[in-house]
Amino acid sequence: MKRTPFALQLVLALATLVPQSVADSGSKLSSAIATAPITIDTRFTIVRTLNAEKVFVKKPFPQGDKGITIHNGEVSPDDRTLITWSMNRGPAARPGERAQITNIEFKDNQIIFEINGGPKKKAKWYQRIQIAGSSGSTPIAPGPNPNAKGSFVALTFDKYIPDITVDQVKQMLLPVFDFGAGKSATNQYEESLPPKVRAALKSHQALVGMNRELVVSALGRPSQKIREKDGEVEYEEWMYGTPPADVQFIRFVGDEVSQVKIMKTDGTKIVRTEREVDFPTGNGTAVAQTAPALKPVSSDQRPSLRRPGEDPTAIDNSVPPQAAPPVMVPDNGGPRLPDGGTPQDNPGAPPH
Repeated sequence: MKRTPFALQLVLALATLVPQSVADSGSKLSSAIATAPITIDTRFTIVRTLNAEKVFVKKPFPQGDKGITIHNGEVSPDDRTLITWSMNRGPAARPGERAQITNIEFKDNQIIFEINGGPKKKAKWYQRIQIAGSSGSTPIAPGPNPNAKGSFVALTFDKYIPDITVDQVKQMLLPVFDFGAGKSATNQYEESLPPKVRAALKSHQALVGMNRELVVSALGRPSQKIREKDGEVEYEEWMYGTPPADVQFIRFVGDEVSQVKIMKTDGTKIVRTEREVDFPTGNGTAVAQTAPALKPVSSDQRPSLRRPGEDPTAIDNSVPPQAAPPVMVPDNGGPRLPDGGTPQDNPGAPPH
């Protein structure tokens, strides 16, 4: 009877220690997997799964060696900087367009995904082959195009690339890529817009600050276009609707809507000129400046040898006018007057 409590205590102690040790080992294993560097097999899996994958783009990608970086879920640079780069270098892909991942590179702490050929053109193996003869060497294939039209996104980590799965990579790339294959390009483009712009497109309404592409998406093609000049600023006005229905006049200065005027059927007029949406132009065209044009130089500012303040209408009588030299008329054997002259010498003389 005295050994029973001791045996029970021993069994209870072992029962409490075994699950705790198993849990500790499991937590250590999971933490080791989460912090372990990427393996060769994982690299092959990512390349096999995502290489040549077609995605929808959510951000403007500029051409060249300036791409997008994602670190801890933050995208850099911002949208305005990307649009500026796209305007200067040309766009590799616009928001809503379909792009293709053409190459994947693994560096120290980055996974670089190149789209649409990447920022640098690479030569194929058969483009390096040449056939040599007596007249010289001739390549069997044309060389690569030196002008690269693609871009890239760099997935950056702190120290090294961890051993992550393909689904985790897709989740990290969601700020710039959408892997949804069932969505159209129009749906992807609408999802990349601000909420206020999406609501305006659904309600077929034009807002001050939209570009031409968004106005066409919201209202369609205009029935009439008018180009006018307000002072020194040129603008283009699009007309929608015909009386007795409501008529809208959408005014563009450059590529941006500067005024929306609606003429109602009851005679009321609604005019909106304040910016309603701060949406940057994403089609690569800059907004025209409304600065006044340069005035032509007046005649008083022409180069002259006169002194400052001297009257240009004053006549200098100190220098006598010089007579013009006589005009020499060549003798080409024409009719001559009785005195030996020619009709040119005496215009009043009758001809013979």
